[in-house]
Amino acid sequence: MRFMMMMIPRVYQPDTPPGEKAGEGFAPPAEAVARMMKFNEELANAGALSALDGLHPSSKGARIAFGSGKPKVTDGPFTETKEVIGGYWMIEAKSKEEAVGVGPGPDPDEPAAIFSRG
Repeated sequence: MRFMMMMIPRVYQPDTPPGEKAGEGFAPPAEAVARMMKFNEELANAGALSALDGLHPSSKGARIAFGSGKPKVTDGPFTETKEVIGGYWMIEAKSKEEAVGVGPGPDPDEPAAIFSRG
């Protein structure tokens, strides 16, 4: 079965203090990138990784709404959004339990939310 794991890093979570939130030009620290790369490599070596990518902040995105005959495009940032996905992994697992077992993600000590959906 294929599962999508979506990560909401602490810098994108609603309860993060304003001075610690990701702002314009945000880049994670080199140590965090190294931990992420190690986690990604472990998933690949285990044969579980199908795809992955990091995402830009919502200020760089757009929301496209359909249903009125013509798409309506709203450019970010989206102030009403409480949590922003920072990246995702597509993994192969035999069950939801196995997919959940892939966590806790790249850094078990860094507060982040990771959701898994099949």
